[in-house]
Amino acid sequence: MAVLLAILIAFILYPVLSVLWISLSDDRSNLTFVHFANFFRRPLFREALWNTLWSGSLVVLFSAVLALPLAYVLARYEFRGKLLLQTAATLPLVIPPFVGAVALQLILGRSGMVNLLLLDWFDISIPFMEGLAGVVLVQTLHFFPFILLNTVVSLSNIDSSLEEAAKNLGCHGLRLFRRVTLPLMLPGFIAGSLLTFIRAIDDLGTPLMLNYKNLLAPQAYLRITTIGMDDVDGYVVCVVLVVLSLGSLLAARKYLSLAEYATSQRAASVTGKLHGPTLAIVWLAISFILGISLLPHIGIALLSFTKVWSFTLLPTTYTLGNYEEILFRVPHFVINTLIYTLLAAALDIVLGATIAFLLLRSRVPGKNLLDAIATMPLAIPGVVLAVGYLRVFHGWDFPGLGAPLTSSWLILVVAYTMRRLPYTVRACYAALQQVHVSLEESAQNLGANRLRTFMRITLPMISGGLIAGGLIAFITSSVELASTIMLVPRIELGPISYGIYLYMQSPLGRGAGAALGVVAILLVSLGTYLTYRIIGARAGSAFRV
Repeated sequence: MAVLLAILIAFILYPVLSVLWISLSDDRSNLTFVHFANFFRRPLFREALWNTLWSGSLVVLFSAVLALPLAYVLARYEFRGKLLLQTAATLPLVIPPFVGAVALQLILGRSGMVNLLLLDWFDISIPFMEGLAGVVLVQTLHFFPFILLNTVVSLSNIDSSLEEAAKNLGCHGLRLFRRVTLPLMLPGFIAGSLLTFIRAIDDLGTPLMLNYKNLLAPQAYLRITTIGMDDVDGYVVCVVLVVLSLGSLLAARKYLSLAEYATSQRAASVTGKLHGPTLAIVWLAISFILGISLLPHIGIALLSFTKVWSFTLLPTTYTLGNYEEILFRVPHFVINTLIYTLLAAALDIVLGATIAFLLLRSRVPGKNLLDAIATMPLAIPGVVLAVGYLRVFHGWDFPGLGAPLTSSWLILVVAYTMRRLPYTVRACYAALQQVHVSLEESAQNLGANRLRTFMRITLPMISGGLIAGGLIAFITSSVELASTIMLVPRIELGPISYGIYLYMQSPLGRGAGAALGVVAILLVSLGTYLTYRIIGARAGSAFRV
């Protein structure tokens, strides 16, 4: 417990508290709120705060509009092709949002495919990707599966006899959904909405790719990287981001605590089968929604095979040179990603299993503190943690390295490990809950010590949760940009996400950046497939959480 607390305090709590302290102290290290007062006095920061709240809310709203119909159909009806639709509905999570932003510019941008057709046919253009609207569009198409997956789970767990009783009393249609179904599925819907909101306000790559800087995350990045580590305003912006994340989390928990959502039994949630004209209409509507959400995948795949794609409906010249560039000339982006993410996943498995075991099987004081710190990265934006690392670990030699930790690639492994630790802790905790303590006690009664019992009995039985948590850490770390872009020491030490960002800055390099995006998609797809293949339903539940 002492070792784990020391690690988590050093790499999670202390960097975050250092950011908080800089924002609350003056030149003489006295407590002051003048920096926050200055934040709210500046029109630029007030507008960035409002834009962040507004864009996050719009992303949740539009994501709900896309996700709720899909969730209801997938949870309540059986029909041919359902598995295919379930798979396609999760594909938007496979592509990193900042990669999707570039792809959508080619399709919906000012000189993209759609606007070129509109200009040719009707002599008009629609600013799909201009300003804040473009950010909201990209984030909506990427994050709406969070609401979809969590809502499907909630709908599947509702006792359908409650809805049948309401129907017998004359409640049907939208009134039935509003009065009975919606209140019962609120826990899953709010969980998905909360995750969508936090991920939207934390997203740094999409605004940077679309050159829209008037949001809190880009402002924090620009203040720290352009003005310097001594700029107090950058730390204040980071603290405001943390307050927004924690405030939304606490508000959601408070709202859900006002009512009881449990039912005494669970009946079959599937209420009927779709066929004929009804099935055709459902397929048409779902295909339209998923077709829009998969536009980034189509755009990035096309771009990866082109030299230049500009002011034309489709690429005029195709080439394999982009893949030759990333696989043979600069292979370090792919190799670095595999090294960093596999190391981070392995460390997360070790830490997650140990923390889960202490939380469930020990009586050591400090368990609640350990759990709180380990879960904290869920509500800490990546840019905030990166700023904390730069503040704490820059300027003094790290023991064993003989140089600052921020000058080594190890800082990226540490950042990925801490950022994804909550996923492995929750996955291991859920798996360990299903192992009855009597099995371990039986082994100990037969002479096995606690270590042997854990290695021979407990560990094999929670291996599903371990692999699930490790794969989730690998998947999400592969496309992490918010902390990567601030912590990469040198270009040659950069992972795929950093390489994509560099290539996408130039129209001549976007093909190679798109090829790296395809590699990132393949890595995430492989990790997702292995998660469901190896772990099955248990991994699916961990992934949705």
